[in-house]
Amino acid sequence: MISTKSVLSLAMAALTSVSCWAWGQKGHDVVAYIAENHLTATTKASVEKALDGKSIVYYANWLDDASNNIDQYKYTKTWHYRNVDAGQTFDSMPLNEKGDVVRALNEAVAKLRSGKLSQADEAFYLKLLVHLVGDMHQPLHMGHLSDLGGNLWKVKFFGRDTNLHSIWDTNLVEGVHKWSYTEWQQQIDRVPANEQDSIVKGSIEDWAKESLAIATQVYANTPEGTNVSYDYQLKARPIIEQQLEKGGLRLASLLNRIYDAKRK
Repeated sequence: MISTKSVLSLAMAALTSVSCWAWGQKGHDVVAYIAENHLTATTKASVEKALDGKSIVYYANWLDDASNNIDQYKYTKTWHYRNVDAGQTFDSMPLNEKGDVVRALNEAVAKLRSGKLSQADEAFYLKLLVHLVGDMHQPLHMGHLSDLGGNLWKVKFFGRDTNLHSIWDTNLVEGVHKWSYTEWQQQIDRVPANEQDSIVKGSIEDWAKESLAIATQVYANTPEGTNVSYDYQLKARPIIEQQLEKGGLRLASLLNRIYDAKRK
């Protein structure tokens, strides 16, 4: 007979695993496709060469599968998020000793800039970068440790029991627009060039703090037990559009700076 302690341990492990997923497949594809449309010719060719001819969209969701299902990559599970509890700040919250999305992204950028990677390692860090930039722009990946980034924050979605993390991962993205990832790019990727320059400024830490500020508002505006319906979706839509667009533009900027610099 399985003990209560064992059941709880299994439940926590499952919830921790769930917290790795961000934006769902559609959102990650959108971020990657927006980025792909802003790559320089040099960068696009270099990236596709490293990925054996595949695009960054092809691998946009690879790390979720790897972190959860491939033993050699399970050490990356905590790299998908950076938890900040209520009452803490980005800088005051104790770091997870196993790593987080901000440190993982900084490491990926440094490794790719080094120019000293084998093709296999270069492909790995590219896949890491593509996925984790998307993760960081999903606000609940900067959510509270105390509720596992919203996984324990119980809400309803049109009357169905779920949690805050899940609705921001998938339900809202699929709910606000019934578009393919290419249609998402066509419709929201229309930011004027001067505004794009402003969006891509700053560091990875700066971008994470932006997501944290949004997460704080999401918690405040979504008390436990909230029944998320059309009015909530309407308010969430511009935030989701903004975060997917920013994620794509920033991913492209990082990749262009890495690969264009190598040619100089």
